[in-house]
Amino acid sequence: MVTTYTIASGKGGTGKTTLSVNLGTILASYGRETYIMDADMGMANLGILLGLENVPVTLHEVLAGKAPVSEAIYEGPSGVKVVPSGISLQGFQNADPELLRDVMKEIVNQCDFLIIDAPAGISRDGVIPLAIADEVILVVNPELSSMVDALKTKILTELIGGHVMGAILNRATLENTEVSVHKIEEVLGVKVIGLVPEDPNVRRSAAYKTPIVVKYPSSPASIEIKKIAAKIAGVEYKASEVSEKSGEKFLDRLARSIFRSDK
Repeated sequence: MVTTYTIASGKGGTGKTTLSVNLGTILASYGRETYIMDADMGMANLGILLGLENVPVTLHEVLAGKAPVSEAIYEGPSGVKVVPSGISLQGFQNADPELLRDVMKEIVNQCDFLIIDAPAGISRDGVIPLAIADEVILVVNPELSSMVDALKTKILTELIGGHVMGAILNRATLENTEVSVHKIEEVLGVKVIGLVPEDPNVRRSAAYKTPIVVKYPSSPASIEIKKIAAKIAGVEYKASEVSEKSGEKFLDRLARSIFRSDK
């Protein structure tokens, strides 16, 4: 039975698309048929991260009625299937987001997991991915403005009948942050299901157009993303390399720093 997750954030620049790509890649590596769909049709970046920015058919063409969804599915790392949106504004203008439900009906019969990269913020195009997912996961950065914007997205999700599974705190550091995990859970009313640290290898892997979990599998960010994917897939996470153990120590220090109680 397929489970659909929409990865959402209240503002741009939180790392939402990067998390969507990497979570989907790890889920596929577990042998689960996994699709990633770029529903951020106006500011599409998912295809760029995977080197699919120049493919002939994208979700834009599908939602414009010019091609079937089968022609817009491409294979990515670990066998993950990718449905990218185009990068042209004209393609965006011709796309009808209302047809997204029909596209999903075709895809869900083919996969175990569907990861939807939603548009940031609150917009008409962003409502559908929030409403049609089984679970919505909010991506939050360690700053007050990000938490406030995420709360707006959560409220909107619940108003339209969606459900927020939890939040991922992304780009966390050992330095003092404006908000703690405890505060995020208190304000959003959901659990923080993962804490992904700031990691320079995220940028490096993006330059190679390769997910960090593939290019730098032992990096601290990769380790935490693997843990989150394991929770989603219902499997036990196991550190498979000696180098990952040092990464675990870093994450322990990070957790102590950010899971502190507010004074």
